Amino acid sequence: MNKKLVIVVIIVVVVALAIPFAIYTISPLFISNTVNEPLPTTAAVVSKKAASQEYQKFVSMNEQDRINAAKQMNQRGKNMVMIGAAEINNTINENVVMPSGLINKQQQSNITTTTAAPTVTRTGSFIGAGDGFHNAEGLAKVILFDSGHTILRLENFKSTNGPNVHLYLATDKAASNFIDLGRLKANNGNQNYNIPVGTDLAKYNLALIWCKDFSVLFGSTQLKT
Repeated sequence: MNKKLVIVVIIVVVVALAIPFAIYTISPLFISNTVNEPLPTTAAVVSKKAASQEYQKFVSMNEQDRINAAKQMNQRGKNMVMIGAAEINNTINENVVMPSGLINKQQQSNITTTTAAPTVTRTGSFIGAGDGFHNAEGLAKVILFDSGHTILRLENFKSTNGPNVHLYLATDKAASNFIDLGRLKANNGNQNYNIPVGTDLAKYNLALIWCKDFSVLFGSTQLKT
């Protein structure tokens, strides 16, 4: 009689352990699946139409108002403006010439008759900011004319567009000390920028594509001899 009782107890225990195990093994949780989804980009979760509207609203302000507004914006607001700007592309293609505004008529006559070719004194290749959004590529050349004037020329240039993007000569990528060569003429193409006479290119040896309104680096290159 005791033996039968022991057998019954063993059976009950085995069944009690087997039932949860059986439920677990037929559960979907027992089946191993793998999924690899990319992290959504800001552009993917923001309406391009809404971003374009925010950009147009932003650039309709004067420069000081834009700078003040940028200081008050949260990151989402800044991203909206940047995405709206990135949807706009423009191109310019300038020849290698010294800006006419730097020379008088007599100098122009002398330059026209000279046969000396401009000299490339420094070069560099742009690389993007590395943040997954802002980018710049192409070649930068410092070109010296026989008149003594110097330009910074961008060739095969392409960058992400943005609000109030400028070309700087700087001592570091944070633009803590820089010379502003002016607003970027276009985010694509070949373009020339005057370098002020007396600029120390050994010191200001970095060319930066810099968004002035948001103080954001788009790309840079070191100008080497």
